[in-house]
Amino acid sequence: MTTLGVRPWSDAGAFDAAAPGVEFQRAGLPHYEWANGPHDRYSEHTHAYDKTLVCLEGSIVFHVPERGDLALACGDRLDLPAGTPHAATVGPRGVRCVEAHHGG
Repeated sequence: MTTLGVRPWSDAGAFDAAAPGVEFQRAGLPHYEWANGPHDRYSEHTHAYDKTLVCLEGSIVFHVPERGDLALACGDRLDLPAGTPHAATVGPRGVRCVEAHHGG
């Protein structure tokens, strides 16, 4: 089971936007990239699967009632357990992310 939380990019070097996809592929996880324009919004919803999302460019804030706002910038990773209500607001420069689904 996934634990809700954000992990900032912690490598000593610069963030490599290809690295998360490679990591997901090595783990055998289906994954895909998506992007949104500045200030786009997602209304509150849930998923039937655990989700891991990595911000590749720009920024996005996930609004999670049980935890408040979880902000992601380039290189940050969000682990979101299945069934967690959340909404999101894209930052002023848009966002590009890669995500993988676990189970469900």
